[in-house]
Amino acid sequence: MDKRTSKNDYYFSLAEANSRRGTCLRRNFGAIIERDDVVLSMGYSGAPRGRLNCCDVGTCLREELKVPSGERYELCRSVHAEMNAVINAATSGTNVSGGDMYIFGWDMKKNELFDAYACKMCKRIIINAKLKKVHARTREGDVIWNVDDWMQEKE
Repeated sequence: MDKRTSKNDYYFSLAEANSRRGTCLRRNFGAIIERDDVVLSMGYSGAPRGRLNCCDVGTCLREELKVPSGERYELCRSVHAEMNAVINAATSGTNVSGGDMYIFGWDMKKNELFDAYACKMCKRIIINAKLKKVHARTREGDVIWNVDDWMQEKE
């Protein structure tokens, strides 16, 4: 082994691995939450437990209706990776307050990196979970958002 993987790349590699469990036909995301160099929770995009995923039924309603990215999430079968990471922490009794989230996205149609970002709904959940920062992998490089800055946004 030539050199040790940086913590940043390590956390993104976990988020990427989680994205591969995603079940969306359009885009799959993975998310991890860490605090003080301990991974607290992970999540990927997929239908609620026990329900059929888009990959199982072979269709995506948002795709059929040609819904643009970022719109009409209520039509989607999936729970976002960021939401699932927070939910998984909550169901196991893990406090994520003060932690950082890393998100990674993959475009299933183009088979390439998709610029990761938190949607409006996920931002609200991340704010309420009291996370500090969100790190996203993009084609232009990694981006870090301070969650406190989102408090000032006007939706």
